Amino acid sequence: MKNFALIGAAGYIAPRHMKAIKETGNNLIAALDPYDGIGIMDSNFPQANFFTEFERFDRFVDKWHRDSGKKIDYVSICSPNYLHDSHIRFALKNGADAISEKPLVLNPWNVDQLKLIEQETGNKVYNILQLRLHPSIIALKKRVEKGLKENPNRVYDIDLTYLTSRGKWYFVSWKGDEAKSGGIASNIGVHFYDMLCWIFGGVEENIVHLKTPDTNAGYLKLKNANVRWFLSVNYNYIPEDVRLSGLTTYRSISVDDDEIEFSGGFADLHTRSYEEILKGNGFGLDEAYGSINTVSEIRSLRPIGLKGDYHPFCKKVING
Repeated sequence: MKNFALIGAAGYIAPRHMKAIKETGNNLIAALDPYDGIGIMDSNFPQANFFTEFERFDRFVDKWHRDSGKKIDYVSICSPNYLHDSHIRFALKNGADAISEKPLVLNPWNVDQLKLIEQETGNKVYNILQLRLHPSIIALKKRVEKGLKENPNRVYDIDLTYLTSRGKWYFVSWKGDEAKSGGIASNIGVHFYDMLCWIFGGVEENIVHLKTPDTNAGYLKLKNANVRWFLSVNYNYIPEDVRLSGLTTYRSISVDDDEIEFSGGFADLHTRSYEEILKGNGFGLDEAYGSINTVSEIRSLRPIGLKGDYHPFCKKVING
């Protein structure tokens, strides 16, 4: 049984991490969040120590291993994106491995620094890249590998569309602040870029067509794919038939006009991620670097408008 601490316990994604810790047979020793409405703890680890101030959490983690002779083996990080870097450093310097939600950090130079701290401490950083464990995505990767074996120069045409509705609260919260979330591409798109590069090769060209507070869209030329992508938190851009069915999220990936169905199958992916990490097979800094570099570039690029090979949903934004 391994001992865990968790930072960001009141957040949206934290219950999946608590569930994963529990289902892999491990123990949550301490949790931290400035917000104290944390009843979800009762369903998972009611005996875990809980803190609303980082300083007291820090003191507890340091004192606990001195008093008990045990150690915190892993720190799970579910805090706002801009704090991941600092909280990963806290984990490593306290003798624990870090398991961080995406995006791992906001910029590639943060990854470079974390590599140095890994070397100094001997501890590891793992990133939750759950799409790499999704059965439909694994099947797609195998299909593409077979196709590229037959024709190494083949280039696939891909449309990535992801819309997940968010209310006005989103833009008031840290998620609506680009300096804290990294913007739309970082906050809701980074694991899609990771997945696409994992399957189709690294980024060779990066173009942004649209960039608004609620929508990013652009084009990526990968080694073996041309990708038109569209990401938004605006409910109005969801296709009408999807809205009429009562759904507020729409995700689609088409490869050479062939729709890849992966709307389900997400329920246990965090537990699967933890299982792999505990076996030493998790996704580390090198695996995270490419997608972090991509979203960092998107953040700095100026949009060119509807020129070139743009995603068809871009017209929804222009036409209102």
